[in-house]
Amino acid sequence: MSETTRDPEPQRTPSTAGTGATATDNGLLRTLDWKGAFWIASGVPALVLFSIGSIAATVGAPSPLVWTVSIIFGLLQSFIWAEIAGLFPSKSGGASVYGAMAWVRYAKPVAPLSVWCNWLAWSPVLTVGSGLAAGYVLTALFPAEATINTWSMTLLPLGFIQDDLEIRLNAQFVIAALFLLLVFALQHGGILRAARVQTVIGLAVLVPLLVVGVVPLITGDIVATNFQPFVPLSGAWDASGWTLFAGGLFLAAWSAYAFETSICYTAEFKNPGRDTVRAILSAGIACLVIYTLVPFAFQGVLGVDRLTQDDIVDGNGVGQAMTVLVGGGPVIANLLIVMLVLALLLTIMTTMAGSSRTLYQGSRDGWLPRFLSRTNQHGAPTRAMWTDLVFNLVLLLLSDYVFVLATSTVCYMIFNFLNLNAGWMHRVDNPDAPRPYRAPTALIAVGTVLAFVNALLLGWGANVWGGGALATGLIAAAIVVPVFYYRHKVVDKGVFPASFSEDLPAENGADGAVELPRRAGVRPYLVLAGGVVVVIIGQLLAAAGS
Repeated sequence: MSETTRDPEPQRTPSTAGTGATATDNGLLRTLDWKGAFWIASGVPALVLFSIGSIAATVGAPSPLVWTVSIIFGLLQSFIWAEIAGLFPSKSGGASVYGAMAWVRYAKPVAPLSVWCNWLAWSPVLTVGSGLAAGYVLTALFPAEATINTWSMTLLPLGFIQDDLEIRLNAQFVIAALFLLLVFALQHGGILRAARVQTVIGLAVLVPLLVVGVVPLITGDIVATNFQPFVPLSGAWDASGWTLFAGGLFLAAWSAYAFETSICYTAEFKNPGRDTVRAILSAGIACLVIYTLVPFAFQGVLGVDRLTQDDIVDGNGVGQAMTVLVGGGPVIANLLIVMLVLALLLTIMTTMAGSSRTLYQGSRDGWLPRFLSRTNQHGAPTRAMWTDLVFNLVLLLLSDYVFVLATSTVCYMIFNFLNLNAGWMHRVDNPDAPRPYRAPTALIAVGTVLAFVNALLLGWGANVWGGGALATGLIAAAIVVPVFYYRHKVVDKGVFPASFSEDLPAENGADGAVELPRRAGVRPYLVLAGGVVVVIIGQLLAAAGS
């Protein structure tokens, strides 16, 4: 594949006087080490609180197993993310950006699809997290029957997409919007300041989560009968039961795989080769502990019946439930509410930092609109951050956050499928490219298998969360195709920016075009066709279990 490139739109290089930072030619600053990236990603363990009730209410007694299997999948996949991130020390934005460079030489629209789906999967964390935080504040300060908690104005019914779905305005929206503006202000000062703030908040969040997971084991409050009978809510491990379990794995992936956000900052690492692998593996180990212990403790102490009640499913009763786990009165309950709000603010900060850099790098590489490729004097991609903010203010108006989460997970599974295959594609096409970290070949093979497992879960489990989830997610993903072609054909006149091919070995063709080697033959096309077939098989299994 031959593509010409040109210099990107001129950008102001941020001043680094007095900061000790290293300036890069992409507007970002090399101020971060792996420990900073770990603390930025420390909001990911709290994502277990987003859907712990929803998954328990859907799967039943095996729900802790769902979380354990899902985080193991995520850890196995992380070795591929670490390797391909090391290939691109000058790019930010995460695994989707690195994987896009494997796919563009075979199918142009697939490359921006990877980047776009990753952003669509991550960005709604801002909506769900701020909405839950607002809900915690309202339930802590006002009785459930208070007017501020019950008032709601319907702006547009959306029942044709999902039952009871609507665009509405209420107090939760107002408070959540204020939380988003607060996080935006903190991120505006650059990644180093954000990392310092998140180090403090992260300690205040990870410790309580660890306490919640460990204390019931020490006190002996885990009740074995709360795991019996160990069958899905359908009553047996039949077609319906396995469909529910697949639905749980599908939704849990959105949280359990998410520590890959720790490699969104490669272009801001002081030492990309060393920091990338340390950041993602340390974040993965932290998530392994939390995602295994917390769901087990919740169910072992509370039981399935409590976890399936409305206040746990919608997240607003999680604080009170945590008080039961550790033992305590109203003071402890209020302290946990404060910590939960901090946990959710931490996840919002993690997400805004990572997802905005995905938009930013996608713009620099020619996938997304050009206006997103700007940074401020602190090296923060503010235009991408504003895009994140406005998009999520719209999503906050939706009445069903679980549907938002399920729809974004559809996009996340598409991204995971494409990028896990990008691991072996980069091995084939760029065998001699410098690799600061080289994953064991066996794990590259395991990741490829997991790509198809994720495709199966996409077809099998998505509509467990609503009949319109899969279709809505696929439509949202497809939006990027015309956006990309407008940027590439109309704005850039068919010429990729210079940053498109940086970091990878390339050759100049006879016409002066940049040529990225293609050695994989027809295998990438067979992978795409196989992915579609596996999704269809998943749909057939879901139909059999409905």
